[in-house]
Amino acid sequence: MKILIAYASSLAAFLALDFVWLSLMVQRLYRPALGDLLAERPRMLAAATFYLAYAAGLVFLAIVPAIKDGHAGRAALNGLVFGAVAYATYDLTNQATLRIWSTKVTIADIAWGAVATALASLAGYLVVRAVAR
Repeated sequence: MKILIAYASSLAAFLALDFVWLSLMVQRLYRPALGDLLAERPRMLAAATFYLAYAAGLVFLAIVPAIKDGHAGRAALNGLVFGAVAYATYDLTNQATLRIWSTKVTIADIAWGAVATALASLAGYLVVRAVAR
């Protein structure tokens, strides 16, 4: 049951955070830097698949180890590392293989992925702890 609670709460937190980020940054950062590379509208099946899979990774790699240790800091740190590595994989691969890719986008995206994942991991951990009491 703890894993399902961690999954649902961290997924909700990550979705909320990413919604705010994307709402603010698509027109300010991504569209000016990437232009025609961006689709007019997100492909929702691909987006949903990403969020569902990402939350599973977040639970497995960040929240469950923190629950076992009983340390909120571990959830945040593991989430930070997981987010940085996951977002770096995407952004640096794009920067290495695409003719048009912005270093500014890479830096902002990796930083965002790290912070958002740390916060979502921490949220998932804290909800599990609150429900367990």
